[in-house]
Amino acid sequence: MSFTTPNLMRLDLQESLKNSTIELRDLSPFQRVLLTTDGMVTEILEAYTWERVSVSKLLQDQITAEQPIADLDLEPGETLLRRAILLHGTQSQKNYIYAHSLLCVDRLDARIRDGLLSSAKPIGLLIQEDRLETFREVLVCEKHPAGELAQHFGVAPGSSLISRTYRVFAYGSPIMLITEKFPEAAFRV
Repeated sequence: MSFTTPNLMRLDLQESLKNSTIELRDLSPFQRVLLTTDGMVTEILEAYTWERVSVSKLLQDQITAEQPIADLDLEPGETLLRRAILLHGTQSQKNYIYAHSLLCVDRLDARIRDGLLSSAKPIGLLIQEDRLETFREVLVCEKHPAGELAQHFGVAPGSSLISRTYRVFAYGSPIMLITEKFPEAAFRV
């Protein structure tokens, strides 16, 4: 990548962007915010779009890890909550972001776990309501073809999506691994 990552960013961002296929200078300011934020994406989207943002669950199930997951310090046999969602505008019904998450069920507070299983609230809101102190570490930032996700965004399968994968720490351990994706053509203004 010919564009150097600004030294003002957190070390995890510098590292993930150094190895990325994404040119930061080609992104709009808001796309850079989505790629690098340590805040709640739902609230940031609401401020940008000026509409309430809701969750549509595409997939949610509990699975048993069949192999170790290093990014979660997880061993085989541990229970995971696997979840895929869309964040969409409640008025426009426009899908803004697709997210896929793996959550360590046994490391989650009961209120957060129950909220994930029984409500349509975003993960960030449940964390906020529980007043859980967390830290997000960005692992990977990428650009890749939309493929099957194109249908959710009304773009061609060959169109590019921008994504980031990060893990969320609480209680001194990683509790979630989240990948968020949005079309490269979105949020350009």
